[in-house]
Amino acid sequence: MPPTDASLSGIVLAAGAGTRHGGPKALVVPWLADAVRLLLDGGCARVVVVLGAAADEARSLVPDDARVTTVVARQWADGLGESLRTGLAHAAGDAVVVTLVDLPGTPVSVVERLAATWDRHTLRQAVYDGRPGHPVLIGADHWAPLSDTLTGDRGARGYLVAHGVVEVECGDLHDGLDEDVSRTADPPRHAPTAPTPGGPS
Repeated sequence: MPPTDASLSGIVLAAGAGTRHGGPKALVVPWLADAVRLLLDGGCARVVVVLGAAADEARSLVPDDARVTTVVARQWADGLGESLRTGLAHAAGDAVVVTLVDLPGTPVSVVERLAATWDRHTLRQAVYDGRPGHPVLIGADHWAPLSDTLTGDRGARGYLVAHGVVEVECGDLHDGLDEDVSRTADPPRHAPTAPTPGGPS
């Protein structure tokens, strides 16, 4: 169990342009709100939402909640690494749970299982039938050294493996797959937006 005086926070990565998807995934209603609610319901005391592409439009879809902070990754087009670095720079507490905006349907039980035990040194990652996925729990002692390794579209997996991440099997709870056009029979509903420059999804 976490120390009784410890606090857990969350990060939602929602900065990409969604080029393979047909538009920024942060604008798909209600994915952004659902991701925030997932982390809050899973025990996070506060949540940082990282926006990038179509940030002005996406900001209106972030739940109006004092526990939620919205930030914009200035170099979001560089990739996932930059978005995660931005989120970690604004994180607080003793550990953070990181999830992606394009994982609708993830049950809160996944977050609860991932966060069943942790401290400032912990690295835990949800896996689905052995396949690494999200969310990921990162103890605060790792935030700075992990940030130093993040470049371009390179995420945290290399650091996690090198530092003994504990893989938490969640395949019995969810499939863990992200949502692209190929997984939906009907096009998802996006909030209106002006054209955005290209960038990683």
